[in-house]
Amino acid sequence: MHQPTDSTDLHHEDAYAMWDRLAEFSAGEGDAALNFLLATLCAMFAARNVLWAVVVRLPSATPTDALLGWRPRLVRLLHPIPAVAASVQEQFDGLWSPKVDVSQILAVSGDEPFRTRLLFQTLPPEWFEGEHYRRHYLNVGHADSMSMRCSLNDDVRIHLFVFRDAQAPRFSALDSRQLGFVMRGLRWFYRQQLLSHGLLIANAPLTAAERKVLLEMLDGHTEKQIAQKLDQSPNTTHFHVKSIYAKFGVGNRSALAALWLGKLR
Repeated sequence: MHQPTDSTDLHHEDAYAMWDRLAEFSAGEGDAALNFLLATLCAMFAARNVLWAVVVRLPSATPTDALLGWRPRLVRLLHPIPAVAASVQEQFDGLWSPKVDVSQILAVSGDEPFRTRLLFQTLPPEWFEGEHYRRHYLNVGHADSMSMRCSLNDDVRIHLFVFRDAQAPRFSALDSRQLGFVMRGLRWFYRQQLLSHGLLIANAPLTAAERKVLLEMLDGHTEKQIAQKLDQSPNTTHFHVKSIYAKFGVGNRSALAALWLGKLR
């Protein structure tokens, strides 16, 4: 006898399909893979927008820093609508001010290796009457969010926020559990994303030019092919390749590729 399928089963099937598709992207297609992940989450949870951030701990945090040294290093919006992008930039700039919002403090508090949270269960009722909620939620078309945080090591975390508008129902505890199920098994993907920006192992973040060269290298292209594709001289390409090797602490392409396979620390 056929057993009825509940919403949990359907979400799990969606998650399995998403994981399979993410695994099909090549190492050089990191940007496309991330966009696919965010778009899939937006559709899966009937959301308005999704924000992805890499958050790192600064080595010289002051004792009075309410955020304990944690600051975004890389932020990506699925739909970079001007009003939303401006709101994100304003919040980013305000992280270095003496006064930060309680929602930002709670986002970095705690040391759980993985967690999900619902906005309306995390913040007190009076917060929703305040300036931050009005300015950075209601004024840009958002009314609710749920979040995911995953620690990759003591100093690097992935933060993800899924937003809904006022016309949609609030996120539920089931939504939060589903988000946790979908995202918890993707540590390998988070690691690849950070590697592609030089944020996990490299001695210094990659420049925009170096990152373009790196992604082409990971797709197996020779330096000559990379130079032609990026419309740069072979000497410029070679300079970037040497800089990439130095930043990752490797001496050749094979050792660089091993980082993506998790064989080097």
